Amino acid sequence: MDKQQLNEASRRAAQLRKELEEHNYRYHVLDQPIISDHEFDLLLRELQELEKQYPQLVTADSPTQRIGGAPLPAFAAVEHRLPMFGLDNAFSESELRDFDNRIRKSAGLARLEYVCELKIDGLAVSLQYENGLFVRGATRGDGFRGEDITANLRTIRQLPLRLPQAVTLEVRGEVYISRKDFEQMNQTRRERGEPLFANPRNAAAGSLRQLDPKITAARPLKIFLYGLGEHSLELSTQSELLDYLDKLHLPVNPQWKLCSGIEAVWEYCQAWQEQRAELTYEIDGIVVKVNDLKLQRQLGSTSRSPRWAVAFKYPPEEKTTRVLDIQVNVGRTGAITPVALLEPVRLSGTTVQRASLHNEDILAEKGIMIGDTVVIRKAGEIIPEIVRVVPEARTGSEIPFTMPRQCPSCGSPVQRLPGEAARRCFNPACPAQVVERLVHFCSRRAMDIEGIGPAVAELLWREGLVKDVADLYYLQQQQLEPLERLAEKSAANLVEAIRRSKSNPLHRLLFGLGIRFVGERAASLLARHFGTLDALIKAPAQELTAVPEIGPKIADAVVEYFKAPEVEEVVEKLRHAGVNFTEPAAAAPPEGDRFLEGQVFVFSGALKNFTREKAAALVEERGGRVATSVSKKTTCLVAGAEPGSKLERARELKVNIISEEEFMELLQLP
Repeated sequence: MDKQQLNEASRRAAQLRKELEEHNYRYHVLDQPIISDHEFDLLLRELQELEKQYPQLVTADSPTQRIGGAPLPAFAAVEHRLPMFGLDNAFSESELRDFDNRIRKSAGLARLEYVCELKIDGLAVSLQYENGLFVRGATRGDGFRGEDITANLRTIRQLPLRLPQAVTLEVRGEVYISRKDFEQMNQTRRERGEPLFANPRNAAAGSLRQLDPKITAARPLKIFLYGLGEHSLELSTQSELLDYLDKLHLPVNPQWKLCSGIEAVWEYCQAWQEQRAELTYEIDGIVVKVNDLKLQRQLGSTSRSPRWAVAFKYPPEEKTTRVLDIQVNVGRTGAITPVALLEPVRLSGTTVQRASLHNEDILAEKGIMIGDTVVIRKAGEIIPEIVRVVPEARTGSEIPFTMPRQCPSCGSPVQRLPGEAARRCFNPACPAQVVERLVHFCSRRAMDIEGIGPAVAELLWREGLVKDVADLYYLQQQQLEPLERLAEKSAANLVEAIRRSKSNPLHRLLFGLGIRFVGERAASLLARHFGTLDALIKAPAQELTAVPEIGPKIADAVVEYFKAPEVEEVVEKLRHAGVNFTEPAAAAPPEGDRFLEGQVFVFSGALKNFTREKAAALVEERGGRVATSVSKKTTCLVAGAEPGSKLERARELKVNIISEEEFMELLQLP
């Protein structure tokens, strides 16, 4: 190899990398390109050719590395040297003023400066730069430990792979997808018959957690940076920090504002509540931070959130629209659910056209008719729901809706059993139920068979390849390849995903079977208690109710389910296919750790730091028990955000009520 040619190629490659990074910054961050897309592509192609000719010239910060490498087998864990805390919330002006009063009292000051930033509805990430080079990126995870998603973050074109200064620091921010890009993504998925993303945040999170970086590279991800983790910089204020990040060519949201006093903060919050619909991306509130970094350090943090910041959350957005029609869906258990078809309306970042009406009692209670004008919102910012009818908008042309007496899928009579809210189709071969059971069985929290959503499940049933969930394990690649939507690679991936699912623990199989009243929690309890599917099948109802939290309703449902001849056939086919029927034995904690022995906990409301299942497991590891309802035997109710009727019941019975933070302290968690 000619040394002079290599040196010239090396110099040219370095120059191209620098130019391309500058053009990336101008295009994706400043929105001020100075060359055309075609000119950019020519420069990129020149660099690609040089790296192809001289592979030793490829560097980690090369723009050519943004397209994604080979798929990863799994995400490695990353320990956060400084915890990535969530924020406490304020839902009203008075709560925002309470936050200000606490800070001023603690600091001994009459007035404080705050930095207000738009609260981007995305996924929090951490980025590590060493000597200016991007070397690692991670999700927030539980705040103390996240997942290594470096390869996926490299694909975000806004993100510089090399900073203009050779600094070593950890930067934190939020990955998101714009409203327009989200709509285009869902439109493409709709055309392909793939499941739609629920909202932009859901889409961003799913895109970042792809094991194949090439999939992430094809997604329109963007990022805003707003903070630092571990660093050695000499900065005095949050506003100075944001200016510094901007100088490093890191994308910073330009809408932040320095506010003197809580009055200015409240004005900023109100202004953006009115203007947020004009933004190209979703926000769900305003983050308010003490500007003085020294004061931030003095104020410190609780076990779950900084004391120097708060998130002011906006109330759910409400819109009016019209009910064009009411139809019914058939679920996997045969439940007939009325669904309102709505005049399309933009709501919290997505176009809403449907809303579940749950059952005929709720339909009657709200008095919804076809043609009604209604107020809708998103429950939990995700699921569209009809809040109320606007009776003054009625014209007299509205049509009452009556629930069908026959199943719309198979024509069988539907029944409403005593004590139940839903009408049901009891035909186990009902096509709609079969497809819904397949989708549920393959879902992530059940057997986690990626690639089988509603469209593919219906296709497999329609082609006669799958009549029950066990048939999945007998599919061959050559059967799938000719099908619409399933080319050779997709068919191979699907067969491999099905094969991998065979080794799942018993509790996932139990949940996936879709037994009435058996959710994830009950499936886990039953699997752990009985150890094998055969032992569970043989157990009478009284033995099932001996398992803590398993009541007569669940016990009877399990016994009746496994009595059915068609279920016996499914079980035998699963056994013959080699699907795992056992639950791994959990390691017993040391006796000294069982300090909750004899205590009964109940959870109500949303928890910030745990899933409900994780919180229950933490109690059980320490010898306690978790119940689903409050009774005289309840020792403690843990109240999360927006607790329900369990809180009132606990007060009536004078049960000890604690916050999530107090729960963490009780369990001696950091």
